[in-house]
Amino acid sequence: MTTDPIADFLTRIRNATQANHRVVEIPASNLKKEITKILFDQGYILSYKFEDDNGPQGSIKIALKYDKITKEPVIRKIQRISKPGLRKYASSTELPRILNGLGIAIVSTSHGVMTGKQAKAENVGGEVLCYVY
Repeated sequence: MTTDPIADFLTRIRNATQANHRVVEIPASNLKKEITKILFDQGYILSYKFEDDNGPQGSIKIALKYDKITKEPVIRKIQRISKPGLRKYASSTELPRILNGLGIAIVSTSHGVMTGKQAKAENVGGEVLCYVY
């Protein structure tokens, strides 16, 4: 059992992109499913599939996205910000802008998990989970 399942999720994606894997399989949770949907909507992954047949927890299969010409991964960096030992919260006015708007911050708010831009638009703050660019 891991003490930080979100860090495990991000590390599995990071390791799979560095090893040029096409698909990565991750144990599922509701929060991980929401983060996966955001990564798909923002164009960082090719596709995903939620499978419930692997035990009570289920799993998430993520097809990673690579550049067609250079074969480099679309996800250049995926970084955990708020950790169990040190939570990072930000109000709607303090939400960070990642790589001058080219990256995203994934934020867990009272209105659900969303990107930093969506949270700013809805005027809600929350826990900054990770940065992706």
